[in-house]
Amino acid sequence: MSSSFEKHQKRRLISSYFSVVLSIALVLFLLGLLGLLVLNAKKVSDHFKEQVVVTIYLKDSAKDVETKQLEKGLAMADYVKSTEYVSKEQAAEFMKAENGEDFMDFVGYNPLQNSIDVHLKADYVTSEHLEKISEEALSKNFVDEVTYDNDLVNLMNENVKKISFWVLVLSSIFTLIAVLLINSSIRLSVYSKRFTIKTMQMVGATKQFIRRPFVWKSVRLGVIGAVLALIGMGIVLYYVNKTFPELGLLNPPILVVLLFAFVFGLGIMITWISTHFATQRFLNLKTDELYY
Repeated sequence: MSSSFEKHQKRRLISSYFSVVLSIALVLFLLGLLGLLVLNAKKVSDHFKEQVVVTIYLKDSAKDVETKQLEKGLAMADYVKSTEYVSKEQAAEFMKAENGEDFMDFVGYNPLQNSIDVHLKADYVTSEHLEKISEEALSKNFVDEVTYDNDLVNLMNENVKKISFWVLVLSSIFTLIAVLLINSSIRLSVYSKRFTIKTMQMVGATKQFIRRPFVWKSVRLGVIGAVLALIGMGIVLYYVNKTFPELGLLNPPILVVLLFAFVFGLGIMITWISTHFATQRFLNLKTDELYY
């Protein structure tokens, strides 16, 4: 009978520990993913901004030396990430591949123009900078037209601001939820030992002596939960970085290391503080109050 009771208590204890570790791991994992999103939000927004193309169309009278000088000048500009010269023949081949038919069979000649596609650095993808760059290019007498999607640029910049704001709000809210959830799990774990705590206190054990094993046990559970969360974060980061290497999610590596260290430290800190106050609460209760 005694052996059966001890086994039952042991199973309950293991189940309690498992639920605490699982709660800590899941909460820290989600919090870590949110941290990765915060760290890489600018990289993601910069990546999409740099996909915006400014196309400079050249007149047919443009000389090769003028075209090369313009392309070289753009490539050396601080605001330009990359340039690509597209001849009218290349443009025609692209349209043919895209539409599945050769439009020149109907027109009889190639009406397209030679052009230079310019990809700007993310910080310069604003309406003001684009207009200035366009005016500068149009000042060349061999440039016919400059085109870019201004509406898309405005919409992208507005959405980046909104998303950045809400990511920060969600980060704050989720951090608070993480603290509350882990704290609740720890409190429930300590609550199941409230009679043991009171018994030890009644036989003369000091509060510090009683609290110490509970704190260390919870810290160990916090470490296990944090390690599981970090493993999950590492797997997600590996596959996302492998799928989208252009985002450079691991650069600079020091930020990733600091985030992992923060999640690990948070797991230890929350469990330590939660256990400290949870045990303190039961230590201050009277014996008859333990049943409520």
